[in-house]
Amino acid sequence: MPSPTLVIPMLETPQLLLRPVGLSDVEAIQAKFARWDVVQYLNAAVPWPYPADGALTFVRDVALPAMRKGKTWHWSIRPKVEPDQLIGVISLTDDQDDNRGFWLDPDWRGKGLATEAADAVTNFWFETLERPVLRVSKAVANIPSRRISEKTGMRVIDYHERDYVGGRMPAELWEITRDEWRLRKLR
Repeated sequence: MPSPTLVIPMLETPQLLLRPVGLSDVEAIQAKFARWDVVQYLNAAVPWPYPADGALTFVRDVALPAMRKGKTWHWSIRPKVEPDQLIGVISLTDDQDDNRGFWLDPDWRGKGLATEAADAVTNFWFETLERPVLRVSKAVANIPSRRISEKTGMRVIDYHERDYVGGRMPAELWEITRDEWRLRKLR
């Protein structure tokens, strides 16, 4: 297993640059994230209404310390055509049964960008971090996120209920193994 001191690299896809999240991203995260259509299907631990210092508190007190410990990996999502514009965040965590999460500015949805970002970080999870399985819990009502899991080769392995910002909802646990990921990449 890689060292906790692993430097988090910038990742690149055909349309995106994924840069490790830093304090310089706080203002953009605050501006884009504090919207109901962004947060409603996120973990209930996200405060709502989102406080004026929510992004600063998250990046400074949660994300950066966990990144330094090698427990989480957070990237800003930026279009190559506008690399200075943050349009979302995608994360990996060592949490049991919930290893990947993301949000994307609604103005940038429907262009395949979230799928591209998910592919890039999933590859990092399996090939760099050498994890054997990736699991993601998501609200059944979050159809676009479910489609991304389908497109990236994941399958539902469990049904449960979970608390989200939008309340308690039916949820699904999605999974893909490293072997399945590698076979998918060979096709």
